[in-house]
Amino acid sequence: MDLLTLILLSASAAAVAAALWLWTPDKRRAVLERDYLRSPADKLDVGGTTLHLRDEGPPTAPPVILLHGFGASLHSWEPWVRALSRDHRVISLDLPGCGLSPPDPDGDYSDGRVVRLLLALLEQKGIARASIIGHSIGGRIAWRLAAEHPERVEKLVLIAPDGFASPGFEYGVAPKVPAMMSLMRHILPKPLLRANLVQSYGDPAALTRANLDRYHDLMLAPGNRRALLDRMAQTVLTDPQPALERIAAPVLLLWGEKDALIPFDNAQDYLRHLPDARLVSFPKLGHLPQEEAPEETLPPVAAFLSTPQST
Repeated sequence: MDLLTLILLSASAAAVAAALWLWTPDKRRAVLERDYLRSPADKLDVGGTTLHLRDEGPPTAPPVILLHGFGASLHSWEPWVRALSRDHRVISLDLPGCGLSPPDPDGDYSDGRVVRLLLALLEQKGIARASIIGHSIGGRIAWRLAAEHPERVEKLVLIAPDGFASPGFEYGVAPKVPAMMSLMRHILPKPLLRANLVQSYGDPAALTRANLDRYHDLMLAPGNRRALLDRMAQTVLTDPQPALERIAAPVLLLWGEKDALIPFDNAQDYLRHLPDARLVSFPKLGHLPQEEAPEETLPPVAAFLSTPQST
């Protein structure tokens, strides 16, 4: 064997090895449910799709709905739920195509679709009015629900909410999903996910192995990666000012000042347009304050939810 042939064979072997390392197939739903589903009763048919949700706390206590951010799941809220469910009825859910909720059967991941699902969920649960806690895109959906259906929202907690334009996300224009990101449907090795996810934390050490494993596992649920890309492609922002100014519910804004995904400066935009809002910020935290420091971030939320509204 001459040297050139040896080099070519070695290069081919290296390319095959790299492809095998990068290729990341879906995980079987049965395996994921074994590891992350508490009870079959946590799967509920709502509005023509199936949602994975948890309904915890006293059934007659004041209800609170928790909406996670992009690529996350209801598990992101677990430390908060353990505490809040002592005095509240807490419903956390996976958005369609996230966590253990299967992709939307119609492939509709618009904010309007999620708002309709939330209204249907409230009807099925017999809840006339609830407080809503939303993080990131979950925050955008939460304030949209409060603006369009003020009669259904008691209080609003927005954690680094999405909604204002930023580079690549202009008003009235569907974003272009980069070709490299589209490869995520087939390629998602855990080290690559970690390199991206760690940017959401003010302290990189706060990303635990258990949390990384969970994010990775649930992103590999059948159809979830395609749903994430479709949700991004279907997100068309509109100027939030008119909607925010219609919100009647009192609002608590929470923000990590080291947020590298949605700038802390955006908090001032919300404060300018929300009629009744206050801000609590955390100098050392990033985009996931509820995960990074649950014991530090929960008290202002619990106090806000428990304070009677002035009439």
